[in-house]
Amino acid sequence: MSATTAFAVKSPAELLQQPDEYQTAVKKIVISHAVNELYGAQVFDEPAIALAPSPYAKWLTCRVAMEEYHHHVRFRGLAEQIGVPADKMDPKVKKPLTIFSFELKTWPEFCVIKAIADYAEILQVEDLLHCSFHPLRDLARITMPEEKFHAKFGKDFCTELIQTREGRAAVQDAINRYFPITPGFFGASESKNNEMYRRWGLKSRTNDEMREDFLARVTELVEKDFGLTLPRI
Repeated sequence: MSATTAFAVKSPAELLQQPDEYQTAVKKIVISHAVNELYGAQVFDEPAIALAPSPYAKWLTCRVAMEEYHHHVRFRGLAEQIGVPADKMDPKVKKPLTIFSFELKTWPEFCVIKAIADYAEILQVEDLLHCSFHPLRDLARITMPEEKFHAKFGKDFCTELIQTREGRAAVQDAINRYFPITPGFFGASESKNNEMYRRWGLKSRTNDEMREDFLARVTELVEKDFGLTLPRI
C-alpha cells in the first residue's frame, strides 16, 4: 500500500496490518489527545469550579470538566485498543502542550481560556473529522459538539463579564497574558510529524494553515464580538 493512496482503516485490528509509519502516526495523535485532555481538565477545568461565581456557573463548569475528562477517557480507551502502553499517556512522561503552563487564578482567566483555547482545540478536531483511521475520525465527530459548547461557554461568560468596567478590564488583561502562548498550540511550521499525518490522510492542513485559521477566528471574537484588543505577537 502506497502512502499516497487514499484508503481507510476501519478498526484497531486493521491498524495492525498497516505500515509501521502509519501505526506510529496514529498513535502519536491519540497519545497527544489523551494526555492533553487529561492535563487540561486537571489544571484548568476542575480548579475553575471553585472560581465560578454562582451556582449556575459552577454547574456549567462542572459539565465542562466532566466532558474534558470524558474526552481523555475516550482517547485513552482507543489508545489501549491500539496497543499504547499506559505510561505513554501520563502527563509526567509525555509533556503536555505549552498552553497549559498558564497558572489559572481567576474566573475571567478561565472564561478567556475557554473562549480562545477551545477554538484551537476545535481546529485540531476538525482536521480529524475525515481522517483515514475511522476509529479516530469517529471519536472526533463525537467530541466536536462538546468542544463547540466549551468555546461558547467561554464566549458567553466573557460577554457577561465585559458588561462592567471591572469585568472588561479583567477580560482584556487575561487576553493580554494568555493569548500570546496560544499559537504554539499548533506546532512548528516545518513539522515532520504534521507532514507524516498529511501523507497518510490523518490530517489535511499544515500547522501554519491551522494557525492562520485560528488567528482569524480569535481576532474576530476578541475585536468584533468583545470589542477588545488582541495583543500583537
